[in-house]
Amino acid sequence: MSVNLKGKSLLTLLDFTPEEIRYLLDVAKQVKMESRSRLKQERFKGMTLAMIFEKRSTRTRLAFETAFAEEGGHPIFLSLNDIHLGVKESLEDTARVLGRMVNAIMFRGYKQETVETLARYSGVPVYNGLTDDFHPTQALADLMTIEENFGSLKRIKVVFMGDTRNNVATSLMIACAKMGMNFVACGPEELKPNPEILKKCEEIAKENNTSVEFIPDPKLALKNADVVYTDVWVSMGEEKEAKERMSILKPYQVNDEKMDMTGNPDTIFMHCLPAVKGQEVTYEVIEGKQSRVWDQAENRKHTIKAVMIATLL
Repeated sequence: MSVNLKGKSLLTLLDFTPEEIRYLLDVAKQVKMESRSRLKQERFKGMTLAMIFEKRSTRTRLAFETAFAEEGGHPIFLSLNDIHLGVKESLEDTARVLGRMVNAIMFRGYKQETVETLARYSGVPVYNGLTDDFHPTQALADLMTIEENFGSLKRIKVVFMGDTRNNVATSLMIACAKMGMNFVACGPEELKPNPEILKKCEEIAKENNTSVEFIPDPKLALKNADVVYTDVWVSMGEEKEAKERMSILKPYQVNDEKMDMTGNPDTIFMHCLPAVKGQEVTYEVIEGKQSRVWDQAENRKHTIKAVMIATLL
């Protein structure tokens, strides 16, 4: 099956077929090899990328900016202090103007509706660098990291511990369902996945003869896990709920005891970063031999570059 993604936006992996995701991972593997060999391609020479940030960023900004610049393109960082984003000018009008001046747009912020509007009105590929609902570029880097470690994605069991309805958990759940992996969301009932998306992922997984489940009991959830994944307990914009989150999520901290619950000596630990060591994960686990968090961070760049190559060239 041929894959043509030119002109397509990446808003959520729900919009991508398994074949298209596979293609992105294959391109990412190629560009990582090029990077290690110091091969310079300059595929984006003469192109411009607008990067709009409502939320702070380390890995997302670095990944997009370096990936685009290394290929000869010109990335432009735009914060809310730099442009009229829904202030004095409608979001639709801003999208139209950007689309006349740049080749692609990256958005990192709050509402999924914002990135969807940018895609609808700009006429150029738009990339979701994180919204409150989805974080698709992180999920692609996660898939790449898992495949590098195990040699394949098929039948790999991923357990996400903690706040299982957040954007990282949601996108990882979608990615696992699409790629024939088993996914378990393990957290408190109060923070279980979005029911509609959970049901959709259960249906996708069933078609692949795999499973997507919500299991609140860590002992049951972690059995035979290949990957144990977690994220911060308090996301950006939720600081007022910090005390309550600490209380209900404490039983889901990833520590040596939780890693041992897998019964699998080859289990790896993953985290999208930034991490609060001593809260959602202990220092010993994130800095231990099972941790793959730095591989994940690097792979953000390679998978993001792959997305831009596939959609711009």
